[in-house]
Amino acid sequence: MKRILKISMDVHSTNYTLCAMEPTIGAEDRIYGEIQVAPDYKEVLRFIDSLKMKLGLDNEYSIECGYEAGCLGYSLYHQLTEAGVKCVILAPTTMLTQQGKRVKTDRRDAHLIAQCLCYGGYHPVYIPTGEDDAVKEYLRMRDDHKLALKKLKQQINAFVLRHGHQYTGTKWTIKHVAWLHKLELAPMYRETLDEYMASYEEQEAKIERYDKRIEEIAAEARYQENAKKLSCFLGIRTHTALSLIVETGDFKRFAKGSTYAAFLGLAPGEHSSSTSVNRLGISKAGNTHLRCLLIEAAKGICKGAIGHKSKELRSRQNGQSAEIISYADKANTRLRSKYYRMIRHGKKKNVAVAAVARELACFVWGMMTGNIA
Repeated sequence: MKRILKISMDVHSTNYTLCAMEPTIGAEDRIYGEIQVAPDYKEVLRFIDSLKMKLGLDNEYSIECGYEAGCLGYSLYHQLTEAGVKCVILAPTTMLTQQGKRVKTDRRDAHLIAQCLCYGGYHPVYIPTGEDDAVKEYLRMRDDHKLALKKLKQQINAFVLRHGHQYTGTKWTIKHVAWLHKLELAPMYRETLDEYMASYEEQEAKIERYDKRIEEIAAEARYQENAKKLSCFLGIRTHTALSLIVETGDFKRFAKGSTYAAFLGLAPGEHSSSTSVNRLGISKAGNTHLRCLLIEAAKGICKGAIGHKSKELRSRQNGQSAEIISYADKANTRLRSKYYRMIRHGKKKNVAVAAVARELACFVWGMMTGNIA
């Protein structure tokens, strides 16, 4: 039976703290080395080589490295894997933590990661393919620009309001933008607003260009079928569908829809003890980006009449099989009905939207795994 040596890495952009530990049954863990090195995977390889020389490691030993998901993304994982070293990335929200500890250092964190590696107190992060990761980064870049545009709109609205002007209709329509361009202001104020509007129009043009590129990516053979399936749901268009595909990867690694919803942090929390039962909000322990997209999709679902299908939705469903359309329609009707029912029973809007998003995640899992009966 091979002996196992776990090497934990508490990684930062400035340094890595390494800890080598061998799990032992019924005895204290054996720690063979703790060291702080420069942030370079080659330093990790040197540390492994020094341990092999020091301990005389041979084929009896199995070496595995691991680090907590963070700023380095998948880069260190790929570098070590390509060098022939087995590596895992630990999902922070699944790691066993020490209770009551008030001292936090890199050395203690590395020791904790090593214990998680030794005794399985974690779930590994899914490693996407290179193509999926590249698409994910592009989608997130587009969303960053969308957030910047939202902030810019707020700044323009605040600027206009500060100088005694307020638009009474729906904002950021063609009429509103024309009103902003024609607004009579003092010369310096007018110049300021013109610069704001130039930035706004440039940002709008960028996002339009990004969205066209996303449509092209989604039309590629490896994404087209699944993207079209997910687009059959209310609130899910190409951008959200593609994000779900590339960031989730293999949907079949989740045993059921509720497990997938928990992975996204949409599962409700609980803090109960003895006879006291205290229900909490959603855990928010998972993929923040996908969770936000599903919340936005749920907001789109929670509008309109139950059972109504717009021309746009019919167009998105065009070409799909009867089973897929039936499954999507069942989901759309159920989710809208759920929202209105919760509102009638006095639930807050945000609570109802989160509940719809959780159930939408379950329907997405069903669509992607073929469980549409």
